[in-house]
Amino acid sequence: MIPRHTVASNVVVSSTEVNTSSQLAWTNALRMNQIQVIGTHNSYHREVSLTERPYHALLLSNPQDYYYSHAALDHQLQYQSVRGLELDIWADPQGGHYATPLIRRLAHLDPPPDSAMNKSGSKIIHVSDGDVGVSCYTLVECLHVVKNWSVANPNHVPVPIMIEFKTPGADMIALGGATAIPWNDTTLLDSLDAEFRSVFASDQLITPDDIRQPNMTLEESVLQYGWPDLDSARGRVMFLMDDGSQTLGPVRQAYITGRPSLEGRVIFAQSQPGEPDCAFRKMNTPTGDNQAEIQAAVAKNYWVRTRSDVPLDTILAKDTAMRDAAFSSGAQLISTDWPVEGMAARYDTDYVVRFENGATARCNPVTAPGNCASSILEDLD
Repeated sequence: MIPRHTVASNVVVSSTEVNTSSQLAWTNALRMNQIQVIGTHNSYHREVSLTERPYHALLLSNPQDYYYSHAALDHQLQYQSVRGLELDIWADPQGGHYATPLIRRLAHLDPPPDSAMNKSGSKIIHVSDGDVGVSCYTLVECLHVVKNWSVANPNHVPVPIMIEFKTPGADMIALGGATAIPWNDTTLLDSLDAEFRSVFASDQLITPDDIRQPNMTLEESVLQYGWPDLDSARGRVMFLMDDGSQTLGPVRQAYITGRPSLEGRVIFAQSQPGEPDCAFRKMNTPTGDNQAEIQAAVAKNYWVRTRSDVPLDTILAKDTAMRDAAFSSGAQLISTDWPVEGMAARYDTDYVVRFENGATARCNPVTAPGNCASSILEDLD
């Protein structure tokens, strides 16, 4: 039997539409999708240690692509003008499944802390058994870091957080790594939503229920009504699905089972136009003909994530075309591995992805109204 879920209740008051459960508003003011922010790719990632490097090269075909580290999540948000994050999650319902990574065993190093890895719940890892350096070990731990920063800075623009669903590769398993726990399981996905809600209260989230209008699909709601006012959405986070390279992947299919418009769900699924759950689109390549496609999607009110670089090809080529295309595409979230000056200097380039004057957000080049002023989008103490 499919459980019943609460649908967002909206009322019209003085020409202002307000979601009575979330207090998000739809007016003629600047909307939350009419801005653009920069986020980090693999936001939790820490570079492999020197002791592990020989085994890193043995286990991975392109180890040099992982030679970068990000600051702790709250440091990125506080000091690096980052307003978007990405977390790679691994299913670990019993706890301990990824507690003794192969690379640490080969290098005769201590494993990650038992206090984190033996807990039940989602783990944060880049490549299980092969690339395991992180700034926070569990999803809940990472979320608490973000929440604490958010509570201390309640005026921040909404922070979109990409959630990438990971499973071990066959090659790593053959070498003695952990076996796969696939994510396309409704019970696991229900538990995942519970993890999000164990950290963030409903008024700290933006969920599909908050956006969907009565008697409409989520896509219909977004296309007709758009997203809430920026000011009503301040101090909140939203979660976006990265389900591999496929537009309609197996995790998304399990996630929408019995919930075609993501009723009761926390994450906005990676979808495509014409699907009832389509509010978010992952369109990672902004160059060439793709730029016009992203601009059209943004103009229709879809929330879009694109990328400004691909490690390490973009850096080694000293090419800014992808970054420039991402900026002008209008995608609301631009993901990069290089958010601050100096990170790419080890590769003999000063490549960086930042807005003018280090702004945390700017007016969207495709959808922002003419009276939008980037200089006043966010003013934090």
